[in-house]
Amino acid sequence: MVRKDYLALNTDTATVQLIDSDINELKIAAKKLISDATKLGGLGFGTSFLKWVASLAAIYLLILDRTNWRTNMLTSLLVPYIFFSFPSVLFNFFRGDVGKWIAFIAVVLRLFFPRHFPDWLEMPGSLILLLVVAPNFFAHTLKNSLVGTVICLIIGCYLLQEHIRASGGFRNSFTQSHGISNTVGIILLLVYPAWALIIHFV
Repeated sequence: MVRKDYLALNTDTATVQLIDSDINELKIAAKKLISDATKLGGLGFGTSFLKWVASLAAIYLLILDRTNWRTNMLTSLLVPYIFFSFPSVLFNFFRGDVGKWIAFIAVVLRLFFPRHFPDWLEMPGSLILLLVVAPNFFAHTLKNSLVGTVICLIIGCYLLQEHIRASGGFRNSFTQSHGISNTVGIILLLVYPAWALIIHFV
């Protein structure tokens, strides 16, 4: 019995040491990230950060629309918005083999098992298909140019005015149920393209 306790204690200290070394490595990586971000200057880091925020806001609104925010707005415009504002790391990840497999499974499910393909997967499936099959002209040339930013700005403006019109005014868009989260999400869609245009022309 003494030997089992000794082995359990010995492995516990080894586990603790491994976890401590991993935490120290994470601290070093976080410090490097912060120092590199400050070296970039605030503007470049701010644009990439706002791109992440805008993409997450668009994904949030897409999920919200598929679950409980049923409106007459053309929320399918969120798919090209996500396409043009998706951060490069995620864009390249889903444009590779992972995205091809997801798109393949989505197409097979939709074609051969339509009863098992839920309605809420229509837009995410369309987004993955768009990411995978888009020609390089759209995926690299337009996405990383002023044209992609302008398209994001137009989509954001259109969705905001449609949301305000459907709510019955700007004040009502903040007072209805789910109004604040929807309005803030749509406003976040406008922040990234507006900031990117300001940085481009300044």
